[in-house]
Amino acid sequence: MAEKTFKITAETGIHARPATQLVNKAGQFSSDVTLEYKGKSVNLKSIMGVMSLGVGQGAEVTIKAEGSDADEALQAIEDVIKEGLGE
Repeated sequence: MAEKTFKITAETGIHARPATQLVNKAGQFSSDVTLEYKGKSVNLKSIMGVMSLGVGQGAEVTIKAEGSDADEALQAIEDVIKEGLGE
């Protein structure tokens, strides 16, 4: 299992557009990818799940990937986050 924590720095948090980017990127991999925030965990391949968390600016989220391509999935998702969403 691969796991990494990120701080969301975007003023709008994870709203519709970045959530869609994250979901689309996670969907490119066979691994199970989850997003954890405030004790809740959702499938990162589910736009409704991601949006239901209401992740705002300054939030700390943890991405976990488990499967044959977990490391690659986590790296690709990290790249999306670092393109202006967080650090």
